[in-house]
Amino acid sequence: MRIALDAMGGDNAPYEIVWGGVLAASKTSDDVILVGDEKAIREALDVRHPKIRPLPDVGALLETGRVRIVHTDESVAMDDAPAAAVRRKKNCSINICMRMVKEGEADAAVSAGNSGAMAASALFILGRIKGVARPAIATVMPTSDANRPLLLLDAGANTDCHYEWLREFAVMGDVYSRLVLGREKPEVGLMSIGTEDCKGNELTKHAFPILRDYTPGITFKGNVEGHDVFEGQTDVIVCDGFIGNVILKTAESAAHAMGGWLKRIIKSRLAYKLAALMLLPALKKFKQQMDPEIHGGAPLLGVPGAVIITHGSSSYKAIYYACRAGSRAAEHNVSKEIEAHIGQLPEIPLEEEIEAAATSSAQ
Repeated sequence: MRIALDAMGGDNAPYEIVWGGVLAASKTSDDVILVGDEKAIREALDVRHPKIRPLPDVGALLETGRVRIVHTDESVAMDDAPAAAVRRKKNCSINICMRMVKEGEADAAVSAGNSGAMAASALFILGRIKGVARPAIATVMPTSDANRPLLLLDAGANTDCHYEWLREFAVMGDVYSRLVLGREKPEVGLMSIGTEDCKGNELTKHAFPILRDYTPGITFKGNVEGHDVFEGQTDVIVCDGFIGNVILKTAESAAHAMGGWLKRIIKSRLAYKLAALMLLPALKKFKQQMDPEIHGGAPLLGVPGAVIITHGSSSYKAIYYACRAGSRAAEHNVSKEIEAHIGQLPEIPLEEEIEAAATSSAQ
């Protein structure tokens, strides 16, 4: 697969981005196209990365074309207005990555840059999959079962949603969970404030009967709550982008805070330090399981192509895994599978009938 990587996107660009791309090319069969300011990219390549061992042979990768550079002077800053920036900067690195996917020069686009600009560029250049009203950002989250990560969507692309869109999110999440995350029969839950059918706001009360009765092909387990996110008993959770983004940011903050609290407690007493030495292998395994960087960024589902958005503070390791996720999404032709499944969905009844079904569930 050929990965178009926005070398100028992210807080640590271009250094961490470039080396993450180089690592992906050296450890997989994928080719990586570094899109950005060529001078800055080559300067980054000239500085050995202290954490990558063994260091890839950059010269050989460049010479054989496994890594190549596509130059552009334009890029989108993290604080740029997303839609306006990608319209104004026609040749920004994000737009070039998208055009390469559209024109068949790359199989996937990856960026740690402005996520809003990434989504806007994908919509402007790639468009939407037929039948999809709104693409969604899907984020992979760790759970208590290391072999069963959770896919949460929407994680921020659509802050206000119509209940019909949640059906599309469920289908897209089911496809990605099966093809990329390896779940044979994903269980799909609807985020709410209680597991009972009648619980929730107007959005979830209307979405529930649609997911239950008019979304064939998915395994709908009903409403789920916040604690279900990390239990490892659900494979896909759908919600509007406002709720999804709050869940994601809260989880990231809690994980960071707990790590800091644990360090301070361990350092507070000699006995704790000695105990920590004995537990060091377990703590390392725990840290690895909770590491968000190994889960490969967030796919933008609903556009015709493999698009991966990763965190702005991504290190080389996060970029490496994001490139792998993009490669797997392209290899399994996720967007085509989504289009096929969306096209098979039955027509949703009139809104009055859905209203009646939602009211019936509430009684």
